[in-house]
Amino acid sequence: MMIKFLKEYTGWYLVYFIIGISIVVLFLLYQLPFDFLLQSLFFTSILLAIWTVWLFFHFKRKQEIIENFTGEIKGTELNLPSDLAYLALLEREKEASNALILAYKSRENEWQSVVKMWSHQMKVPLAALSLMSQTNQLSQTEVNHQLLRLDNYMTNLLNYMKLSNQTSDFRFEMIEVRELIVDLVKKYRSQFLQKELSLDIKGEWQVKSDRKWLSFALSQVIDNAIKYSQNKKSIIIHLENGVTIIDQGIGILPEDLPRLFDEGFTGYNGREHQKASGFGLYLTKRVLTQLALSIDISSQIDQGTQVRVWKK
Repeated sequence: MMIKFLKEYTGWYLVYFIIGISIVVLFLLYQLPFDFLLQSLFFTSILLAIWTVWLFFHFKRKQEIIENFTGEIKGTELNLPSDLAYLALLEREKEASNALILAYKSRENEWQSVVKMWSHQMKVPLAALSLMSQTNQLSQTEVNHQLLRLDNYMTNLLNYMKLSNQTSDFRFEMIEVRELIVDLVKKYRSQFLQKELSLDIKGEWQVKSDRKWLSFALSQVIDNAIKYSQNKKSIIIHLENGVTIIDQGIGILPEDLPRLFDEGFTGYNGREHQKASGFGLYLTKRVLTQLALSIDISSQIDQGTQVRVWKK
């Protein structure tokens, strides 16, 4: 402790030593009585000793407070302007650390919810494949359908991770959106055939965007259109200053429309039919926002849903 004390106040004792030497030199130069010099040095030495004792115990107390620091400073030992400045800095760092910890905990809770929901969704197609295997009723169309669902859920999780970690790599280029739509229709061909849905693609639309991410966003919309369409109905896609996808499905409740893009929100129809994961439209909205595109959804129960994507 004494070594720390001397390191802390070396400058003060050095100044005292220099002043003492200066006084001795002055006494010698002016040939003043040596008794006066001794009395001066003795008096100042006593004051220095008293000041040193007080300062040492004060320093020791401050060191004990700092070494046993638990987040709060009690007492008045740390009341110098420099002490208060350090305490203010510590308080700011503490608040920043608490905010960061809170953000990490919140993100961890979100991830736990995501993984739980994702694992629950994965069980459905896996259970369907397992049942088909056990009953020896493997339908190629149904197997492809369930595998496509697994692939979509996996893609959603990976894209969710990328967007959450801000690792998305966007490469903008001029895109013929009709070509993207045609490729997506081919991807979902088995589902169109299974529900006997007709498809009508009208118009053309060019937009400067990222091909991979735009394809992902539109795939979520088309997937929903197929899932919630009634059998033997039609899906119409208009391409003119944007993309408008119209289905003749079960529709969406008016009270659910404002929350469709909330994370994890499935709505009444999603819960009733156990088809929604709560991530498709949430991720679609996030991706389109980063692509500087807008999305709007309108719907009527038992008549269908219309989704429009356009350039802001």
